[in-house]
Amino acid sequence: MMNKLNAYSFNVLNSFSKKYFKTLSLILFVLPLNAALADADISGTRHGFTLDSVKVKLTEGTNIALTLSPDKKTIVMDLQGTIYSVPFSGGQAKPLTDPMGDCRQPVFSPDGSKIAFQAFWDGNFHIYTVGLNGGSPVQLTSGVFDDREPCYSPDGKKMVFSSDRSGNYDVWELDLASGELTQLTKDAANDFFPSYSADGSQIAYVSERTSGPGIYIMDSKGKEKLFLTSKGKLSSPVWHPKEQKIIFNNFDQGKSLLDIAKVGGGDWETLSENTEDVFPFKVAWISETEYLYTSDGLIKKRKLGDKSVSTIPFEVGMSLSHDKYKLKVHDFNSVATNKVKGIRGPVVSPDGNSIAFTALGDMWLLKKGSDKPVQLTNDSFIEIDPAWSADGKQLAYVCDRKGNMDLYVRDMATGAEKLVLNATDNITFPSFSADGSKIAYYQKDPAAFGRYFLKMLELSSNKETILYAPLFDGSQPSWSADGKFVVISALQPFSSRYREGVSKFLVISTVDKTFKFITPINEKTLSTRGKNGPYWSPDGTKFAFSMDGVLWTVAVDKEGNLLNAPRRLTNELAENPSWTGDSKSIVYMATDIIKKISLADGSVTTLPINLTYKIKQPTGQVVVHAGKLFNGRSKEYLTNVDVIIVGNRIQKIEPHKAGRAGKIIDASKQTVIPGLIEMHTHQTAAAGEQLGRLWLGYGITTIREPGGDPYDVIERKESWASGRRAGPRNFYTGGILDGSRIYYGMNVGNVAGAQLDLELEKAKRLGYDMMKTYVRMPDAMQQRVTIFAHNLGIPVSSHEIYPAMKYGVDAVEHMGATSRRGYSPKLSALNNSYQDVVELLVKSGMNITPTASLQGGLPMLVQKDPDFFDNKQFKAFYSEDAIGELKNMTSLRIKNNPAFLSSFGNIQKTAKAMIDQGGHVTPGTDSPIIQPGLSYHAELQSWVDGGISPFETLRSATLFSAEALGVSKDLGTLETGKLADLVIIEGDPLKNIKDVLNVNTVIRNGEIFPIDGLLKKAN
Repeated sequence: MMNKLNAYSFNVLNSFSKKYFKTLSLILFVLPLNAALADADISGTRHGFTLDSVKVKLTEGTNIALTLSPDKKTIVMDLQGTIYSVPFSGGQAKPLTDPMGDCRQPVFSPDGSKIAFQAFWDGNFHIYTVGLNGGSPVQLTSGVFDDREPCYSPDGKKMVFSSDRSGNYDVWELDLASGELTQLTKDAANDFFPSYSADGSQIAYVSERTSGPGIYIMDSKGKEKLFLTSKGKLSSPVWHPKEQKIIFNNFDQGKSLLDIAKVGGGDWETLSENTEDVFPFKVAWISETEYLYTSDGLIKKRKLGDKSVSTIPFEVGMSLSHDKYKLKVHDFNSVATNKVKGIRGPVVSPDGNSIAFTALGDMWLLKKGSDKPVQLTNDSFIEIDPAWSADGKQLAYVCDRKGNMDLYVRDMATGAEKLVLNATDNITFPSFSADGSKIAYYQKDPAAFGRYFLKMLELSSNKETILYAPLFDGSQPSWSADGKFVVISALQPFSSRYREGVSKFLVISTVDKTFKFITPINEKTLSTRGKNGPYWSPDGTKFAFSMDGVLWTVAVDKEGNLLNAPRRLTNELAENPSWTGDSKSIVYMATDIIKKISLADGSVTTLPINLTYKIKQPTGQVVVHAGKLFNGRSKEYLTNVDVIIVGNRIQKIEPHKAGRAGKIIDASKQTVIPGLIEMHTHQTAAAGEQLGRLWLGYGITTIREPGGDPYDVIERKESWASGRRAGPRNFYTGGILDGSRIYYGMNVGNVAGAQLDLELEKAKRLGYDMMKTYVRMPDAMQQRVTIFAHNLGIPVSSHEIYPAMKYGVDAVEHMGATSRRGYSPKLSALNNSYQDVVELLVKSGMNITPTASLQGGLPMLVQKDPDFFDNKQFKAFYSEDAIGELKNMTSLRIKNNPAFLSSFGNIQKTAKAMIDQGGHVTPGTDSPIIQPGLSYHAELQSWVDGGISPFETLRSATLFSAEALGVSKDLGTLETGKLADLVIIEGDPLKNIKDVLNVNTVIRNGEIFPIDGLLKKAN
């Protein structure tokens, strides 16, 4: 694929979307040849794995949609991404599609011969049809856009659907005979959920128009009028079969209702009960008075004017797989010398003779002719994001010496360092203008996660100017040669309806702040934002950037306009590019090697670097005399015991005996528990030195990072493991593997074909502990990732449960959270998860980290518990402003959804149900979206508040989490031979979970950290 790309003309590249992705859907993704075998075994025995088959029967569905055949004999519904048919009287469901397409929202053709639906087989939602008895689906739409929510015209000759083909969601009409597409709505706001009237002369649809959001009607001449408006969220309008009435879903004031209203004004009636959980999909009319809809996990039948309701039972059979594979071996006892892999942000000097970078918490300089880097800083703080001045005399960087990440400049001749900007909030990614008079940088917006101001500092006057705001997760700015422009990589969504899009070049004028998005290939994303470009060449003629995981350049004029097609420079993975001052060479990271490429002849030089570290391993014996000990398994404490630690492991746990050799820690009036494990957090070096102390101070001795810049993550892991900075163990992955659209800067997009090979090889070479796939990755690709990861012995996680669990994906994140569908297959709008979700998760053995604190647990506790902030860790690591921010967040959430506090309890009920049935549930938070450490204890407390016992909560926080990480032989419990990760606390956490906050001492890997030292700021 890449060789062809390099040969394409500029025009062909920009028509890429029409040709490449249509081919891609046929080559890379196998469409079902016999969809009637939809639940056939797609796992079997793979690559030496042994799989155990588990059968489940599902009688409820979460967010299921339905349609009814014209003869009223067959109901067709979707459940967990497969289309099924069910007799009208109810009974066994028959699959019509395979499990790999995420097939949703079926609708019968008027003649009853086929069913149309949206599906995701090729990495975008398109419209397909399948016969009433299954068979091979027929694809009706294609391309790089999303096509959703199909509806047949009454005569069966046309179909309307919503699509983002025009830059936002509009209603489109498809002529089924010719294949001709017509755009029906053209407002700048999103229009979706279209539906024909019974005679086909009108179309109803939902619109988000600011002038009047609501349901609109278009007549046969294209004239639009507003039918009704509501403060609630409206979905799925359907016309009455005879009368001028429309039935629709209305989510308002924390209630999900089924309403009907008369066209032209008049009656507006709620048909459902206020307590129902009505799913936001189209009803199906049985007659002029009877209709079907989905609610409370069931198919329901009602009659107009009658409050009684009946249900139509269904049963869906599925087979699941328990993957058995050999786990990765972690050498926790290692005393070997290890090569540093966490080379963060390497940047070449203008003369090409030096490379500055961060590793092991400090800044280093690799000089030409030597593989031994020189240490530029040597302190307790962390220095990151070095950036050279054009003359090579100065190096800008950011450091947390004063608490925040502030901006410094180092004189390279004298070593003198100057604080040039003491910021109120963290600064990242500084960049000198060519004349050295200005520095562009980002400053964090404290009001929102991931939001920044792109600013410019004039060094002579210290004047700050905002160039662009707000900005989400942008890349390091780079200046034009004349200083009149900066360029970054920034997200441009496909529509405002969904947040996903592609990363493009964003060129911003430093003179008048005008800006423009441009891209080398239409609808194709650049590599992860951060330090992957674009970087303007010093002579102003080119951008260097990473795309498809490899290095490219493209010629530009002085205003950043593209002049021709991009040129690919490497076949190997290439990230973090930086130019030499003569614009003739680029230095880059080739996974775990620094290399330099000549633009003239393509020759590549390896720049060896000899930088090593050792894992800090304690020696000697430590004896912890525990009054009470929770070992992670038993509901009862061991009492009056000695935990005998030799080196980094527990040698024995025995009844207390006075006079033992070694260092004695008297916890005879205290409780000892295993170190806590935070199962979902995304961190960054910009959090500074205090981050590691914060984790330990909250009793968290292990964290799991399911996504981040791998060089940033590994630098942190190596700094903590080596003892250079205090911190927990870290189990990590790199960028999150995604599909053709992305959102977060750390997401790796367009990973089909050769790029996915590069990313998988990177995972192997950088020693990932897990792999994470995201919401726009199709199942066929996710299955490939899973096979590769299991061959490495590491688990895979995603946001998906089915069919992910069918081919061995190990874990799922969040009860709800982001979904490519606009709604969750795990959680309804009222935060309910039905029998399908619970049964699948429990029977599959898939681990779930529900992040209850993110989805309401933290603000719920802020609202309920006046003493929530009364702990020494909060006072040490957070300011009083954080209290106000959290309280404001809670108030806003309640204002937007008055039923928030009560509906959050549904998440608690689901978590408890899964644990009660033997499911694997572990605590995590998705910090720093919410505050690290503090949010973890909110997670534990919200579990207990929801009826999960303190014992079950702590077992999940320790043993179950270690099992999910694949390290339960070494971590998660306090037993002979286990690693010495433990926390000494005041109180009785098996009675009061809040006592876990009363940390006295933390021992991680046998190293002792008294709480006072952890809470004390570095100096």
